[in-house]
Amino acid sequence: MSDLFNFSAGPAMLPKEVMQQAREELLNWNNTGVSVMEFSHRDPAYVKMARQAEQDLRDLLNITDDYEVLFLQGGGRGQFSAVPQNIAAKSATVDYLDTGIWSGYAIREAAKYVSKVNVAGGCLETGKGKAIAPQEQWQLSDNAAYFHYCTNETVDGIALHTPPAGIEAPLVADMSSNILSEPLDVSKFGIIYAGAQKNIGPSGFAIAIVKKDLLGEPQPELSSIMDYQLQAKDGSMYNTPNTFAWYLSGLVFQWLKRQGGLAGIGQLNQQKAQLLYDYVDQSEFYRNEVHPDYRSIMNVPFQLADDSLDQKFLQEAAAAGLIGLKGHRFVGGMRASLYNAMPIAGVQTLIDFMDQFQRKL
Repeated sequence: MSDLFNFSAGPAMLPKEVMQQAREELLNWNNTGVSVMEFSHRDPAYVKMARQAEQDLRDLLNITDDYEVLFLQGGGRGQFSAVPQNIAAKSATVDYLDTGIWSGYAIREAAKYVSKVNVAGGCLETGKGKAIAPQEQWQLSDNAAYFHYCTNETVDGIALHTPPAGIEAPLVADMSSNILSEPLDVSKFGIIYAGAQKNIGPSGFAIAIVKKDLLGEPQPELSSIMDYQLQAKDGSMYNTPNTFAWYLSGLVFQWLKRQGGLAGIGQLNQQKAQLLYDYVDQSEFYRNEVHPDYRSIMNVPFQLADDSLDQKFLQEAAAAGLIGLKGHRFVGGMRASLYNAMPIAGVQTLIDFMDQFQRKL
């Protein structure tokens, strides 16, 4: 098992030492004789742990006091509906950038709660691969309640690496698949949200970083557990939170600090992605179809020259201890997800396998 590398897009692998610590503490957390899952979220020991986890996240991202940090349930999809209901009136217009599958889901969800969802821009095909249309081509609304985009689309492996500049509406970013992967200036955003199952912790958990001046009167039909203002008032404990996910996420935040924070992990992530892209680019057998300027460092899709070999590739990869490489059902091919917990040894092992697979055909 020590030689197995999990390239799944999510739920994804977590740091090995974090999982080992959780295993050791599972039945006896903090020398209490019981599991952290058996603690009341109101118990002072649990509250202390939860507050430390929040502080560690604030430290990693340099989150200032004018933002609330919320630990919520429902994953990223839950935030697709929470965002418009929390910060836009039913009569509002909102702007969305449509760069892939997850942007599309967010757009369709938002349309249930506001008068108009304006798709301001999207992707285009270029001679160098799929790209995001340049900002000067976007059609922005004059009075949008917010501008939403997905920073990293896991399915196509396409990313917008810098926040859009000069947009008057508050920026809302779905960072489910690349949060905590590199340094980030939180101050440029009104809301950042992320499902946990890539770089944070277990699935079903979510984090929302919300600028306090956006908190006001939500839409009346908004579920209380998705009400940012209510959750902020109660320290994300208006309802019983996912206590184990919060605990495990806190361990991941501490692990990230030991890696040198986001600067350290960001340098490693860039190195991992560059290794794989360089190999694919020099090959005539493998290809990546995303413009180099918009390539994700978290999700690297690639296709084989002959897609009839896909199943053989996956079977032999699994036998070699490389799992989770099947591309999304909408696009096919392969996809290697290189989240924070993936060591560089895993990427090199994948490249070695790809080379051997090609050579023996």
